[in-house]
Amino acid sequence: MKNLSLLVWFTQLAVSVAVPLGGAVWLSVWLYNKYRLGVWVIILGVLLGLWWAIDGLRTSLKAMARLAKPDAEDNEEQRNG
Repeated sequence: MKNLSLLVWFTQLAVSVAVPLGGAVWLSVWLYNKYRLGVWVIILGVLLGLWWAIDGLRTSLKAMARLAKPDAEDNEEQRNG
């Protein structure tokens, strides 16, 4: 069961990084093509996507660390107790 939980968190981590980056790049390219804006739109989209991807990575890692901490405490209690 623990492996399934890790797989779920790994998938969540991948999605929280890939979706913001891919979505921002896709949107910026669409805006570039639709409204004939400058290349600055794509550069801005990549930068915003990277920012959101890093934020998603940081948030996911914090959540995984928070969930892993009680498990470590439970294991320590079982060894001592």
